[in-house]
Amino acid sequence: MLSYASGVSELPLLGETIGANLERTVARFGEREALVDVAAGRRWTYAELDADVNRLARGLLARGIGKGDRVGIWAPNCAEWVITQYATAKIGAILVNVNPAYRTHELRYVVEQSGLKLLVSAESFKTSDYRGMVTSIGFAEVAYLGTPGFTELFLDGDDPDMSDLAFDDPINIQYTSGTTGFPKGATLSHHNILNNGYFVGELINYTEHDRVCLPVPLYHCFGMVMGNLAATSHGACIVLPAPGFDPAATLAAVAAERITSLYGVPTMFIAELGLPGFADYDLSTLRTGIMAGSPCPVEVMKRVVAEMNMGEVAICYGMTETSPVSTMTRPDDTLARRTETVGRVMPHLESKVVDPDTGRPVPHGEPGELCTRGYSVMLGYWNQADATAEAIDAARWMHTGDLATMDAEGYVNIVGRIKDLVIRGGENVYPREVEEFLYTHPDIADVQVIGVPDAKYGEELMAWVVMRPGAAPLTADDVRAFCAGELTHYKVPRYVHVVDDFPMTVTGKVRKVEMREQAVGLLGLQDVAATRNA
Repeated sequence: MLSYASGVSELPLLGETIGANLERTVARFGEREALVDVAAGRRWTYAELDADVNRLARGLLARGIGKGDRVGIWAPNCAEWVITQYATAKIGAILVNVNPAYRTHELRYVVEQSGLKLLVSAESFKTSDYRGMVTSIGFAEVAYLGTPGFTELFLDGDDPDMSDLAFDDPINIQYTSGTTGFPKGATLSHHNILNNGYFVGELINYTEHDRVCLPVPLYHCFGMVMGNLAATSHGACIVLPAPGFDPAATLAAVAAERITSLYGVPTMFIAELGLPGFADYDLSTLRTGIMAGSPCPVEVMKRVVAEMNMGEVAICYGMTETSPVSTMTRPDDTLARRTETVGRVMPHLESKVVDPDTGRPVPHGEPGELCTRGYSVMLGYWNQADATAEAIDAARWMHTGDLATMDAEGYVNIVGRIKDLVIRGGENVYPREVEEFLYTHPDIADVQVIGVPDAKYGEELMAWVVMRPGAAPLTADDVRAFCAGELTHYKVPRYVHVVDDFPMTVTGKVRKVEMREQAVGLLGLQDVAATRNA
């Protein structure tokens, strides 16, 4: 038997826009709680949330924002993020998610590449001076949260007209790190993300009685699709415990808000389990949740089930380009299935594992490239037709670049990566993007960036550097200083190794596999590597 599976379902796909779906939920559950911003001490029922969404939608229209215009959102988790997400959907504007950790170099690229017409932005967050960075790139069309420039966008009047919107219209651009040195804007439709969120919620049995805690960032699909859209399509309540991840604030919110579902990447759950006084938090209302973003250690999953009362916790696998979830475990799967695999194909989707050279499906149990097809596959990369054609083939299969196996029951196991991708603490980093930036250093003649094992984050970045003649060797501190304010913190190499040249194949290609092997020895990471590969 060949490695192919299709997701059967008695439930049809939702053939409607995000705005129309929200209206249906409001009609059914208008008086139920929809959104809680714990840090701000604010709450909305579905009727109140919809009223604020409509008021902002009207304000955007009055500002000259219409269908197809790009509106950026650059802020940590907050109620305004959620309201902006649904308001843009109501008028058909395309929401452009800007990573809260971005610096000037990355912000400028996203603003220009997407053609932003308006940016909704926080003024600052942690050490990030958003206002200063926006000013430095000369972008003037900004509405800062908490200022009159944003609050004046909320207008009373007639509800926005959604009659000219179609569910296949683009509604969201999310930037992924690019193998060509720059991020690519995965462009997603109402149909893509509404259905993905809906079926994620279906598979963990969401109802209007669920309360979903989201310590994961909203700018990722994890937050805005698997979280927000899964909740609102079922009448569940979204709870934002803090602007950024805080393990104590998260567990305090679980206890105080009687949370039934908790999300996180493995490192988040590890931090929560490791809190002093962990046993003092009342987690008795928890039932389920989602762990995704990077491989989950078996012992962590066992502790989450046993000590956090999350007996129905699910593992999800996917990528931004597939809206994002392609495979998912089910509540009745065994613990072994939920720790050793990433589940089975989602309803209404197809998966196959193919030989990367021939494109033909491989037999069950044999490794190959995992591909996904169906409603979830993105419309394409924004204004990058060539990159889109490289990722999506003529039969509309999205090539993930991940090496996987599929067993006879359709369970998928991720065993490696074809693409030169590093996953640090759940964040995807393509070394080429970091390399392109480091090439701008005046003393660097050549550079290669690799991932090396790390006990905390799974992987860390290491830069191998060839210096220009006469230049003094760079240290890790030198490289960090050069990247400060320009690259997001998780893209900054932790290690730097100065060399005269790189290991090469006979055809002149850099052997990153050999570099990684050498790095493990140089850094004394043999035990970590052995644990990661076990």
